Amino acid sequence: MKTFKLMCTLALALGALNMGLAHAHSAAGHEGHAPAAPQRERAEVRFADVSLLDQNGMPVRLEKDLVGDKIVLMGFIYTSCSTVCPVVSSIMGKVQKQLGGRVGDEVQLVSISVDPLRDDPKRLQGYARKFQDGPGWSWLTGTQYAVTETLKGLGSFNPDLKNHPPLILVGDGRSGHWTRFYGFTDPAVLVSEIERLGARRVHAKHTAVALEQQP
Repeated sequence: MKTFKLMCTLALALGALNMGLAHAHSAAGHEGHAPAAPQRERAEVRFADVSLLDQNGMPVRLEKDLVGDKIVLMGFIYTSCSTVCPVVSSIMGKVQKQLGGRVGDEVQLVSISVDPLRDDPKRLQGYARKFQDGPGWSWLTGTQYAVTETLKGLGSFNPDLKNHPPLILVGDGRSGHWTRFYGFTDPAVLVSEIERLGARRVHAKHTAVALEQQP
């Protein structure tokens, strides 16, 4: 009797394992996306000296015109993506709502299309309406060369669109401190990082003032 019960238990366990593996395989094959658990790492970024186009068709240079000395939240999407990209854009939209009027002033949001051959400014503009609530969020495309060089500098280039990971960059254009967030990161975590970068600025300013006042 004990042997029979043991055999039944093992059979159920193997069945559950097989179902889990099948589900994992199915998820991994869903348009090539297999969202990983959120992770973060320090990042070194390089801004390519190329001209891009925003959702209004205006030429912009990422570092000069958008990053500058602002705190930046940057995501990577393409409009025909139906899995990862809408989630990443929704996360950024929630961050925008939480930060309110700071976006467009101290904070800049940027979304870059990884599919510039199809995502022209008009298409990006229509896509942006689903997620953007207010100013301070630029959606960028451009020539294949310009976008590829930009993505390479930011550490987010992948020639296979369907396998590009969910990725958001948060950084300070003034200090050059950047962090990559992989996976579907909680908007509160991103807001916390933006607040941390803002606090570093205040601390650096107070330190500079204190040094100037020393005899």
